[in-house]
Amino acid sequence: MQCSKCIMDSKNDPDLKLNNFEICNHCLKYEESLKFLKSNYDHPERFIKLIEQIKSSTNSKYNCVIGISGGVDSTYLAYIAKVNGLKPLLVHCDNGWNSELAVQNINNICKFTGFDLETLVLDWEEFKDIQLSFFKANVVDLELPYDYALMITVYKAALKYNIQYVLTGHNIATEGTYMPKSWRHTKMDIVNIKDIHKKYGKRRMKSFPHFSFVRQRFVDSKLTYLSPLNLIKLTQKEMKDVIAKEFDWRDYGGKHYENVFTRFYQGHILKEKFKINKKIFHLSVLIQSNQITRDEALNRVAISDYPVELMESDKLYVVKKLDMTIEEFEEYMKQPAVPHENYKSINKYWENYFTIVRKLKPIMFWRN
Repeated sequence: MQCSKCIMDSKNDPDLKLNNFEICNHCLKYEESLKFLKSNYDHPERFIKLIEQIKSSTNSKYNCVIGISGGVDSTYLAYIAKVNGLKPLLVHCDNGWNSELAVQNINNICKFTGFDLETLVLDWEEFKDIQLSFFKANVVDLELPYDYALMITVYKAALKYNIQYVLTGHNIATEGTYMPKSWRHTKMDIVNIKDIHKKYGKRRMKSFPHFSFVRQRFVDSKLTYLSPLNLIKLTQKEMKDVIAKEFDWRDYGGKHYENVFTRFYQGHILKEKFKINKKIFHLSVLIQSNQITRDEALNRVAISDYPVELMESDKLYVVKKLDMTIEEFEEYMKQPAVPHENYKSINKYWENYFTIVRKLKPIMFWRN
């Protein structure tokens, strides 16, 4: 079962739904978001107003913070910040898997913008133990610990320097709305991370950046999250062309391939163990936003952006760096997937929180 508009199919997404015209739920969701995007494109003053809002910050040194990876979206966001006179603090979280090209791209961003960069280098032995726990848990989102750590690193930098605005590089035009639920897990779920690590880890979680549920809720209420790229019309090609010209940025070949582990995870583990090809979703978004045709997408998905030689080299590197053997890794690849919900999750904490809030609201209203 495959969508007639994009190239998403039920083999890749078991929850795929088609309407009477054989158009999938992802395309329909994107069509809804187009109304929001078109409204922003038709009102360029919204982008100007957002920039002025950030500039009005009382913080004299930095008026916003940007998490930087060296990838397309965060790099282009840094470019937008530079040309519009913002004063961001760039924040990077190094989990030990950066490619040399990623390091070079990040250095170039700082060189050409003059922005300050603050980098947190994760304790490798501790982070490795957390990553190995996720392998042993057989859950799909092996990137959850790093994605969470990056966000907390950004949060902590914002609190440290009293910065209100957190800018994100997410943009619907090139990234879509949400990936299939079966492909991902809630990125801010420290409860899930801790439970999996408690069951399979060998080291204590000491320096890994994290907040308690209560602290996370408090921080969320203090910061303002903005996505400037959703206010300006852009294409993936335009973004790459601009940052290549302005920052001497070099392409990685695949989306998020700036990180060696991410490249191996998306290019091999997801495809072979979990039967998920993220490239199909990424290309489908470009179809939905009229950046490429469906035929172009079908041609591009048939061509691998992860050469076998590089994949085999990455496998040896990843397995060795994680202190695994090839035999242990191949055995892991044979094990069935286990849902994240089989472990503790922050979702239940949220349910309890909102249950309490709903119960307290009548009392608070009555007292007022």
